[in-house]
Amino acid sequence: MWEWLTGGTIVLVLLLVLAAVTAMKGIRTVPQGEVWTVERFGAFTRLLQPGLNFVIPYVDTIGRRLNVQEIVLDIPEQVVITQDNASVTADGIVYYRIMDPRRAAYEVQDLEGALTALAMTNIRAVIGEMDLDATLAGRERINSSLLSILDGATDPWGVKVNRVEIRKIEPPENLVRAMNMQMTAERERRAQVARAEGEREAEVRRAEGQKASQILEAEGRLEAAKRDAEARERLAEAEANATRLVAQAAAGAGLEALRYFIADKYVKAFEAIAANPSARLVVVPMEASALAGGITQALELLRAGGPEAAAPPPPPPPR
Repeated sequence: MWEWLTGGTIVLVLLLVLAAVTAMKGIRTVPQGEVWTVERFGAFTRLLQPGLNFVIPYVDTIGRRLNVQEIVLDIPEQVVITQDNASVTADGIVYYRIMDPRRAAYEVQDLEGALTALAMTNIRAVIGEMDLDATLAGRERINSSLLSILDGATDPWGVKVNRVEIRKIEPPENLVRAMNMQMTAERERRAQVARAEGEREAEVRRAEGQKASQILEAEGRLEAAKRDAEARERLAEAEANATRLVAQAAAGAGLEALRYFIADKYVKAFEAIAANPSARLVVVPMEASALAGGITQALELLRAGGPEAAAPPPPPPPR
């Protein structure tokens, strides 16, 4: 009796275990961002989308688990020879996404390995067609070329390459030192050229300033000369007018009036000389003796009432 119960319990337990295993094989939960392939006796049948899915236990099996999110693939470092036989070290990054999981799972073996090898090969091909200077300065050109090539090559695999970035392009150390020396020499040359241009510009400005100063000085001298000439002209006119007035006065008042004016000027000039505090001795030339009589007559005229007293009487009015 107990033996039969024990045997029945064992069978029941086995049936429960089988049911649990069957349920586990028939119910599949696919995480978000993944797509699974279902194979029946080794042949592809359908895709399992994210969420709860049911398959036929012991008949259907899960083939490939594919990530359909955008994937970042690192391209290893490699030495590349440029067109001018310079060696550079280059690596990069590829951004791709699986668009057709069926083809990505069954059209290519080891998708990441194939994509890495394809990217490395095309990096060597693209950089090999460029010289060193173009390689160092043409990252955008290299990225565009690689994107076009890789996107076209991976289309049969159901893969879309969204972007390719060259991360590093480094020439060897000896070439880097030579480039640094060349860059330093070029900067020194530019500095010398800039310094020479600055000095030349300063000389030009200095010469222009001297020229402008000389022009202004010449214009000032010309203006001063004009003013001096005008002053002399006015002085000559004044002297001519004074001479004319004196001549007219002499013609009307006689020779004694003329002597009076000359004596008056002489006396004022002599007073100015005698009033100078630094003068201790005044020398009168001998030619002044002839003028002394004129001075005496002038003094007499002054005592008599000025030059009007020496003037002849006016003629009588006509009858």
